[in-house]
Amino acid sequence: MATPPFAGFEWMIAWRYIRARRAEGGVSVMTWISLVGITLAVFALIATLAVRSGFRDEFVNTIVGANAHVTVYQNTMIPGTDRVTRLITDYGPMTERIEEVPGVIRAAPLVRSQVMASWQDRNAFTEVFGITPEALSGVPRIANSDIAEGDFADFGARAGEDAPGGIAIGSGVANALDIDIGDTVRLTSPNGARTPAGTSPRVSAYPVAYIFTAGRYDIDQTRIYMPLEDAQYFFNRDGVADEIEVMVEDPEAVDQLAPLIRDAAGEGAFTWTWRDSAGSFLQALTVEDNVMFVILSILVLIASMNIISGLIMLVKNKGRDIGILRTMGLTEGAILRIFFICGAGIGTLGTLLGLILGCAFAIWIDPIFAAVNYLSGGGVWDPSIRGIYALPAKLELGDVLSAVALSLGLSWIVTIFPARRAARMNPVEALRYE
Repeated sequence: MATPPFAGFEWMIAWRYIRARRAEGGVSVMTWISLVGITLAVFALIATLAVRSGFRDEFVNTIVGANAHVTVYQNTMIPGTDRVTRLITDYGPMTERIEEVPGVIRAAPLVRSQVMASWQDRNAFTEVFGITPEALSGVPRIANSDIAEGDFADFGARAGEDAPGGIAIGSGVANALDIDIGDTVRLTSPNGARTPAGTSPRVSAYPVAYIFTAGRYDIDQTRIYMPLEDAQYFFNRDGVADEIEVMVEDPEAVDQLAPLIRDAAGEGAFTWTWRDSAGSFLQALTVEDNVMFVILSILVLIASMNIISGLIMLVKNKGRDIGILRTMGLTEGAILRIFFICGAGIGTLGTLLGLILGCAFAIWIDPIFAAVNYLSGGGVWDPSIRGIYALPAKLELGDVLSAVALSLGLSWIVTIFPARRAARMNPVEALRYE
C-alpha cells in the first residue's frame, strides 16, 4: 500500500524497535553504546574547538593589547661616515605623518633597552620601554589592566622638578623583586655615562607608581614602562627615539596598512608587524587546529560505526517482523525509513546531548578547570610555557555548527546501509522457518 514518507506508523514502529525488550538485551546494549559514543565524541569535538578558539583569541588579544600593532624602524647613514644608525632623530614629524594614515589610531616614539632592576637584595632582568603617558594610555592591556595596583594617572608624575617620574612595572617583575607601590626600584644600565675613561654603568632609582598585569607571562615578567624623557636621559638617547609604536583600528588588516605606514614614515624606514613577530606560532596553531579536527572527526566516525553494529543486530532480530510487515503491504521504502529512523534517532539524540555537554564545558570551563587543578594538586597549567595564565574557551557559531553537521551527517549516512539491508530482505526467506 502507498503511504506518505515518514508516516506516523513508521515512527511508532521505529520507536518500539529502539526500546528493545529484555529478551533482546543485546540490541538495547548496542543502542546505549552508540548513544554514549556519539555523545562523548561530539562533546570532545565541541570542547576542543572551543578551547582552540579561546586560546587563539586570548593569545592574539595579549599581543595586540599590550604591544604595537606596527613598529617602525629607520636606517640612516651617519653624515661623514659609512656607518648606519637606527636611531630616529626626526621622530616628531615622522609620528605626525604616520598618524595621518587612514586606519591608524595613534603613533608614538619609543625608547627601548634592557636593564637590571634591583630592590634590596633582589634582582631581575627587565626590558624598559620609554613612552609618554598619553601614548601608554592607548595600550589597553597596560592602562586598563584588569588586575592592577596603584593609579595609572601617577605614571610619569614627579615629586619635584628634578625628581624622576613614576614608572609602571609588570606584576611578574613586582613579585620577583617583592616590591610594592611607592617603593623605589634601582635600574642599572651598562650603557651609561660617557667619560674619558670610557662608558660606565648608569644607576638610577625610580618610584613605582603602577603595577599592571597584561595577561601574558613574558610581558608581566620582564616589562617596565618609563616616561620618555627619563628614558632618553637614562639611555643616552637625547633628542632621538629607537622606534615608532603604531596602533591601528583593525589589527587583522595590519598587512594592508604596513606599506602605507612605511611610505608615510619616509626614506630608510621599515616596519615590523605583530603578525611578523607571532606568525610562526599562529601558523603552528592553524596546523594543530586542522590536525585535531581531523582526529576528532575520526572519533565521531568510529562512534557512528556503533550505530551500524546495533542496527545490524536489530535487523537480524526483527527478521520475522520485517517479513510480516512486507506481507501486509509495506514497501521497501517504508522498511528502509523505519530502520533509518532508528539509527538516525540515536545519532541525533547523541549529537544533541554532546552539544549540550560541550557548550556547558565551554561556559563553565573556569570552575571545571579550578576543580581539576585542585584535585591534581595544582600546576596543571604552567603560564611560563603557555604564555597565558588560564585555559580559555570561546564558543564560535561556526565551530558548533560544523561539529553538529559532521556528527549528524556521519550518523545518518552510516544508518542507510543496514536500513537498505532490512528493506531488501525477502519476506519469504524471513518467514520460512517461523
